[in-house]
Amino acid sequence: MKKKYLYNKTIRFWLLTGLIMLIGQVILGGITRLTGSGLSITSWDIITGVIPPMNKQEWLDLFELYKQTPQYHKINADFNLKDFKFIYFWEYFHRLWVRAIGIVFLIPFIIFVIRKQIDFFLIKRLGLVVILAALTASAGWIMVMSGLVDRPWVNAYKLTLHFILAVFTIGAMVKCIADVYLMENKPLKGHTRFVMVLLVFTAVQLIFAGLMAGMRAGLYYASWPSMNGDFIPDVLLDPNNWTLHNLTNYDRFSFAPALVQFIHRMLAYVILVLTVYFYYKKRNHIHTGAIKWLTVSYFFVLFQVFLGIMTLLRVKTGIPLFYGTLHQLVGVLYVISLLFLYYSLRKKISIWSKKKLP
Repeated sequence: MKKKYLYNKTIRFWLLTGLIMLIGQVILGGITRLTGSGLSITSWDIITGVIPPMNKQEWLDLFELYKQTPQYHKINADFNLKDFKFIYFWEYFHRLWVRAIGIVFLIPFIIFVIRKQIDFFLIKRLGLVVILAALTASAGWIMVMSGLVDRPWVNAYKLTLHFILAVFTIGAMVKCIADVYLMENKPLKGHTRFVMVLLVFTAVQLIFAGLMAGMRAGLYYASWPSMNGDFIPDVLLDPNNWTLHNLTNYDRFSFAPALVQFIHRMLAYVILVLTVYFYYKKRNHIHTGAIKWLTVSYFFVLFQVFLGIMTLLRVKTGIPLFYGTLHQLVGVLYVISLLFLYYSLRKKISIWSKKKLP
């Protein structure tokens, strides 16, 4: 029997496209960070910023603006115009992708509303996606501004806020898709609760992932399974180091990067164990659709831990672009798979019984 849906194929494809583009935006953000490109554009022009430099003089003017930033003076003082064009490209592409997402969302949305192909049930869910996307963009600009004053990098805590909001935006889109595709089941008691526990641990892990990136903590302890020979770094065992000053001045002392990386590692082990346990203990007690997402989560978490280790072991002068980007991508995909697993195990919500399927 052919499965029926609340909304037509075009709308379902549109939502999936939106999710893919949001994932792409997070990955582009990771590449921008790893290539040190985020501070190459010193202004945010929503309309005129779509047009890149068209001649050499325009490139030189933008390069002069970049030369006024702390990043240029403290890190990239040897840059020539070719070097600047490279980092400009990634930040420009990152911002252009944001605008493309806006167009892909806005124009079809207006058409669907005019044609009455979507109702308030879906509109309010998409509205949450839009609000979170706007907050993510705003946090992104605040983050960039933090790197144009004193530090040659963006503030780690503001970067983390930007990243978390981006993941929340993806999560809201996943909720839309799960509702549209009618993911439902009557699970055995405790299944959704266990997945929720996994999601909570993963949410905390995402915060420390953002801090890892912002503090470049991987560069301090680029070894595994130990942290430069110790299970717990000595800097964490000295009570005198546990100060607010050391947490905020993370680029001048190793305490905060050590703490963040240690917690990030421990949470990774906890999430790995919980996911593997759930897979082997519960997979025979849930329906086929949920098993699919549980299996995907299982393989993603194994791959993610492997990538985290490889990222550390491949550190030389910086975080390796390939492993760092892939680590971020798989992390986001793991979160998405967990969310789909959770929604595939939930009970039927009332609107499905009230709506008439076409």
